[in-house]
Amino acid sequence: MNAYWNWDKVSEPFWHEPSEDVYYLVSRWKKAGRQEILDLGCGMGRHALLFAANSFQVTALDLSESGLRRLEKTAVERGLAINTVHADLTSLPFPGGSFDAVLAYHSIYHVDSAGMHAAISELYRVLKPGAEAYLTFNAKSNPTFNDPRNQVVDGNVRLKREEDGSILPHFYCDLDDLYQLLAGFKIIKLRQIEDIYGGRSSWHYFVLAARE
Repeated sequence: MNAYWNWDKVSEPFWHEPSEDVYYLVSRWKKAGRQEILDLGCGMGRHALLFAANSFQVTALDLSESGLRRLEKTAVERGLAINTVHADLTSLPFPGGSFDAVLAYHSIYHVDSAGMHAAISELYRVLKPGAEAYLTFNAKSNPTFNDPRNQVVDGNVRLKREEDGSILPHFYCDLDDLYQLLAGFKIIKLRQIEDIYGGRSSWHYFVLAARE
């Protein structure tokens, strides 16, 4: 049960500006000499473009052709080289150990429970030993987890309407779920953060981890 956004219907400027967290990752990964970066679930490519502008070798993957098309157009306009890949994050078309770092920012949780386990397994596979990943997860403290308008699939998954009008699966977790999912990783930093947009509360886990 995996789906994707129609980015041609998204107008919110939030999705065009890189997150402040990713500016930190640019600095951290550049200092560490990491070069091969995968933006997993890149959307319109706001973070892929930032990495490419800072001389990383960037692969941007998404299931949404509309998002990739917008990214490719912007990359050409800015003179940036980005390898775009149309694929599902639960089945990555890359050899094992392909990447020095992976970013999955507000993307990896758009799956059902089986999809989440597959996505984490694939993420682990394509990272080099010692490589880092920065991941965001929906927390069960997020109000949308118990919102009666969202259909309950199982103990972790809800079906929720997105900005573009599509209804997508959202995987939610607590700390125990998170530790189980990332059992093969060394967690470097883990934060639970409340963001408020337009008066609406949204809780997520932000995780920096390394493949062991």
